[in-house]
Amino acid sequence: MNTFERYFLGANRWALILLLGSMSVIIFANVALRYLTNESIEWAEEVARHMMIWLTFLGAGPVLRYGGHIAVDNLQDALPRQAAIALRGIIWLLMLGFFGFMIWYGLLYLERTQYQTTAATQISFAYIYAAMPIGGVLLIVHWLLIARSYILERRFAEDAHFDANASASL
Repeated sequence: MNTFERYFLGANRWALILLLGSMSVIIFANVALRYLTNESIEWAEEVARHMMIWLTFLGAGPVLRYGGHIAVDNLQDALPRQAAIALRGIIWLLMLGFFGFMIWYGLLYLERTQYQTTAATQISFAYIYAAMPIGGVLLIVHWLLIARSYILERRFAEDAHFDANASASL
């Protein structure tokens, strides 16, 4: 399981790195061309926007895994240990249900937009909206991988690349 988790997280991180790097290069090139030649890349803004959508949905899982999303913990802190565990179990199930809803609704969007094309690149909007169900699947996998530590101890994953507690105290 640790091998799967390591490769899964590595693939997710590399996808984010490649998307962000590509988006940065496209935007930089477009700005440089606009100021140096008074011409711009007509598809740059559209492609960068679509990459940002993909970054959002692909990046939500790692942020969830490390406890980086906003949360209200006061009730959990005030409850006795067993009640707090039960509450986190309910939260875990509700989140799982929400991620499932994201997948279902994302697939509906795919179906509705498959024949609509973008203005500049003329690709199907389904490719952009595919970020939602794919991101939902990734969220479920990340959520399942940290389920036990989250429910029993309210502990999120930790590694040298990301520590939500350290960044929150800055």
